[in-house]
Amino acid sequence: MTGLIVCLVVLVVAGGFGVLRKVRDGRLRVRDGVVRLTGAELGAPLGERATLVQFSTSFCQPCRATRRTLAEVAGMVAGVAHVEVDAESQLELVRRLEVLRTPTVLVLDAAGRVVRRAAGQPRRADVIAALGEAVR
Repeated sequence: MTGLIVCLVVLVVAGGFGVLRKVRDGRLRVRDGVVRLTGAELGAPLGERATLVQFSTSFCQPCRATRRTLAEVAGMVAGVAHVEVDAESQLELVRRLEVLRTPTVLVLDAAGRVVRRAAGQPRRADVIAALGEAVR
């Protein structure tokens, strides 16, 4: 009987974690703007108005869809750049920014400050809204 109760508790906790992760996955959260990145750190120039930074790995399936989404959104707005960073080759930057999974998307303003951040694949509408706030 005790084994059954333990099993049920583990299933409930695991299910709750799964629901929480699904709800939070890909959400662009507000950042305080303290972290600032330069084109030299990213290996590509920053956009004049804003930059969409994507941390990817070669084996990441959602990274491909995120790449298409960010490139499409960057192409819609003048002065916005899309920069993809290979997380495996930029470990120092990954550690400094505390990137724990791929894709991780950062929205930078014109000065290179991180204003939004998402872990997981963000929705196109969320990227457009975050970009709107970054280019003010």
